[in-house]
Amino acid sequence: MMTREMNLMMAASTAGLLGFYLLFSSAPLYAATGGGGGLGAGSVTGAMMLATVAAELAVPWLLSRLGYRAVMGLGLVLLGLPALLLPLSAELSWVLGISVLRGAGLGVLVVAGTALTAELVPEERRGEGLGLYGVAVGIPSVLGLPLGLWASDALGFGPVFAVAGLVPLAGLPAVLGLPATRPAYGTKPASAAGPAAGGLASLALVFAAVTTATGVLVTFLPLAGSPELASVALLVQSLATPAARWWAGRHGDRHGSAGLLVPGVLATAAGVALQVWAGSPVAVVAGMALFGAGFGVLQNATLALMFERGGAARVSALWNLAYDAGMGAGAMGFGLVLGHTGYAAGFGLVALLVLATLPLARVRTAAGYAPLPR
Repeated sequence: MMTREMNLMMAASTAGLLGFYLLFSSAPLYAATGGGGGLGAGSVTGAMMLATVAAELAVPWLLSRLGYRAVMGLGLVLLGLPALLLPLSAELSWVLGISVLRGAGLGVLVVAGTALTAELVPEERRGEGLGLYGVAVGIPSVLGLPLGLWASDALGFGPVFAVAGLVPLAGLPAVLGLPATRPAYGTKPASAAGPAAGGLASLALVFAAVTTATGVLVTFLPLAGSPELASVALLVQSLATPAARWWAGRHGDRHGSAGLLVPGVLATAAGVALQVWAGSPVAVVAGMALFGAGFGVLQNATLALMFERGGAARVSALWNLAYDAGMGAGAMGFGLVLGHTGYAAGFGLVALLVLATLPLARVRTAAGYAPLPR
């Protein structure tokens, strides 16, 4: 399964995402110190994620025209080159423009990488392959987020911007070894025909509800209680998620992924519900560990089930769209209701939102979403 092309794809994806996460928190801070303030910092993140979602919608068409090799290369260039231009100005308009380009690069890279993973691994081991890909792309967030903030404070923004620009560009040689295959655009394979094809939207909704909760927790958990406790809890979650994603892939290849949907939803909902007690270290850390495990399981299970029913490029775009749009909607929506609910009741409502997808998860299981024939 770990062929040369698979290793090269994972290396390129890891390089691009490390460059992205190094600036995920430091670029908004740069804009704030340049006169943009808190509103400017939020605008940088918002503009970047909006560009990510917009680019994800275009990737299936790009892949059909340019192929995997060129599109992966485009994603790395958009993540790398603009970052090298950040030191020229801290003006908000300049940082926003750079962030839009980098957001588009992220959207291009993750959709192309996810789709190519599904193409490169054998069908009977697709779940495990997606799990390994999840581990590879999870490492940059664990390393890049804290490292970017620390280095910005200790070394200044300039060196961080240089590294964040050069690391994605260093992944370009790996792209040269990737296939130039151009997947068909706008067609539906036989495996996606019939009633099961309609399950794509339901699976995406289940996943979007969980990513909405992720956006809430990542953004507001540090504000709801102790920032130090939140840092530990988020680290535990970031470690639990890729491990659970890999385990879910191995389990799904052997026993089917459909049976993981309900446990995944219950685990994530319980993890969010425990954040109601944001002042309790045990509740916060245990809850985020539980949430991280459920999130990782659902990442793999929803993606594997969707790939069984749709074309790789189309499914990858839909799944990544649910990921990024859900996170953005969670952060913005929770901020709007927070003044009326407070943190405890707000976390409780988010847990109920996740639980509301249980009928969709149970229907998908009852519909017989079993593993592919071996």
